Amino acid sequence: MAGKWWLCLIFTGICATPVWSQAPQRTAKKKLVEALMQSVNIERDVPYVVNAHERQKLDLYLPKSGGEKRPIVVWVHGGGWRAGSKDRTPALPVLTQGVVVASINYRLSQHAVFPAQIQDCQAAIRWLKGHAEKYRIDPDRMAVWGSSAGGHLVSLLGTASDTDAWEPIGQFRDLSPRVTCVIDWFGPTDFTLLSNAGLPADSPLTQLIGPTDGKAREKYAAASPVTYVSADDAPFLIMQGTKDPLVPQTQSERLAEKLKAAKVPVKLEIIEGAGHGGPEFVDEARRNMIRDFLIQHLKVGR
Repeated sequence: MAGKWWLCLIFTGICATPVWSQAPQRTAKKKLVEALMQSVNIERDVPYVVNAHERQKLDLYLPKSGGEKRPIVVWVHGGGWRAGSKDRTPALPVLTQGVVVASINYRLSQHAVFPAQIQDCQAAIRWLKGHAEKYRIDPDRMAVWGSSAGGHLVSLLGTASDTDAWEPIGQFRDLSPRVTCVIDWFGPTDFTLLSNAGLPADSPLTQLIGPTDGKAREKYAAASPVTYVSADDAPFLIMQGTKDPLVPQTQSERLAEKLKAAKVPVKLEIIEGAGHGGPEFVDEARRNMIRDFLIQHLKVGR
C-alpha cells in the first residue's frame, strides 16, 4: 500500500494523540483525505435489512477504477455496544489498492440486547454478499476489522459463522456470513472471565447481555467468541495494548490461545505501553503488519 495514504488513519480519529497539531500537517492531511475521497464513489446510510432500524445501515466506499471483482474490508465500530458510529473508519487507506470498504452501524444495547448486535453484523455481511455483482465485490475475499466492542463482534464473525447460534435476520438468509479473515483490535473475547468478578448494573456488559443471575455463565459464554473456536475459523490478526484500562490483555491472549490450539492461523501483537487504542496501533510496524495480513489473505496489492 502506498505509505502516504496510511496517514489517513489519523484522520479517522482512532488515535488518541493529536499528531496533526501543527498547521502544515493539518493542511497536508486535508489534501490527502480530499484526494482519497475524489477517487471513490460513496453511498451512505444504505439499509441492509428491509424496514431497517435507524442503526441497521452501512456506508460503502467504492473505488472508481477497475472492472474486476474486488476484495472488501468491513469496519465495525466500538463504543461499549452503546455508542459509536460508522462515520469514522481506519480502513479507508485500503481504497488506494482498489479494495471496497464498508462501515456498518448496528443496534446498540439501549435498542436491543444481545444477540441483536451480531445478528445485525451477520445481516450486513449477507447483504454485501447478496449485492456482490452490483458493487463488483468478491465475496470470497472479505475481511472484517473492528475495535473494542467492534473487535468482539468481528471476532464472533470469524469464529461463529459456521454455527446456527442466532436466528438470521434481513435478506439473503441462505447466504453464509462467513468471512475470509479478521483484524481484532482489543476486543473482549471471554465474557465469563469478566463476569466472574461481578458486574454493576450499569456496566456495558450487563446492559448488553443482562444481569449476572443464575443463568449468567450460560448467557455470557454464548456471547463470547472463544466459545465458538473451531479448526475452520478465519485467520486472525489480534492487536492489544499492555496498558489497556478497559479490556484486559488476557482477553486477547485467551482468544489467541484457543485459535492456536485449533490450528487456526493467528498473529497476536502485544503492544507495550499502548492503551485502549492510540497511535501505537498505526505506527509503521503495525501498518506494515496490517498490510501484509491483507496481502496474504485478500491478495491485496497483487
